[in-house]
Amino acid sequence: MKKYYFHEMKEEYLDEVLQIYTYYVLNTTATFHSQPLKQEEMHEIVFFNSEKYKTFVICEETELCGYVLITQHKKREAYDRTAEVTIYLKPAYIGKGLGSMAVNYIEEYAKIQGLHVLVATICGQNEASIRLFKNSGYAQCAHYKEVGQKFGRLLDVVAYQKIIS
Repeated sequence: MKKYYFHEMKEEYLDEVLQIYTYYVLNTTATFHSQPLKQEEMHEIVFFNSEKYKTFVICEETELCGYVLITQHKKREAYDRTAEVTIYLKPAYIGKGLGSMAVNYIEEYAKIQGLHVLVATICGQNEASIRLFKNSGYAQCAHYKEVGQKFGRLLDVVAYQKIIS
């Protein structure tokens, strides 16, 4: 059985994390960015000025396999105990249980940070992500019809949430 490790995001991982994200930008509807990001733009997505919100890379020994992060849900004090969770894996690591491990890891980190609710915002056509979060105990709490457009298609967005404390 392979061992996977979670490490806090550092500058040295930024290029690889950007490469993973770029794959999803160019080939999937998992993100609604339609053009590859610059390194500075990716930096803003994965580094935060708060101990509460963090990105962790997922590694198998020295191989970076993906990343998971929690970020601020909304910029109002009433939402301070709610965060959004995001996971991206290298395609070769999909279906190996890393998604579930990442959800469990980030939930434990979120509990330590005093968070109460985690939300996953997912393209409605992304069946694998929906299945991952449903299997991890998240319940659908929103469905926005045709709010995104990518690859010439109108896309739904669904939100799943889990109360973790």
